[in-house]
Amino acid sequence: MNLPNKLTLFRMILVPIMVVIPFLGFQGEILTIPIEYWLIDLIFVIASITDKLDGYLARKNNEVTTFGKFLDPLADKILVLAAMIMLVEMSKLPAWIPIIVLAREFIVSGYRLVAVEKGGKVIAASNWGKLKTVTQMTAIILAFIDLHSFGECFGGGLEGGAFILNLAVTLMMLIQTVATIFSGVDYLKGAKGMIEM
Repeated sequence: MNLPNKLTLFRMILVPIMVVIPFLGFQGEILTIPIEYWLIDLIFVIASITDKLDGYLARKNNEVTTFGKFLDPLADKILVLAAMIMLVEMSKLPAWIPIIVLAREFIVSGYRLVAVEKGGKVIAASNWGKLKTVTQMTAIILAFIDLHSFGECFGGGLEGGAFILNLAVTLMMLIQTVATIFSGVDYLKGAKGMIEM
């Protein structure tokens, strides 16, 4: 197994570790933020870095494999959705946001299967897709260290750094949701004609 695929597997292994952190009973705070939130965030950041690194190494060293093509996007989806579901459980994120992300991933994955069956047509990522990825990762990283719920900044009860952080998380989550929808629509347009009605 080559290094890029090992990094992808490592990313998948990090997901259950991230998920169990809240159950391990870590005590204490750093900058008024619970240590467990910092640990979850650190694991998510490391996993996100491996996402970029494995793709870069696979292309640079010409080590792109069928296994990697299958596992890499799957690992990404598992990481992002696991993080979002954790945020819902922590009451930091409304459930409709990960539901939209999940629906888009199911639709895109379905069309990818059809594309493979029809001869392996590759649909390039659009600008919406790139915006989705950047804002999604940023929003999740910030959300884990935000002590307040999505949209709380608009209620008038937050000030200073707490207001700025919550506003940043809320706006990034909204932007990534819009980008998720439009990137899905773009993907469907690119795949038009592959499915017979």
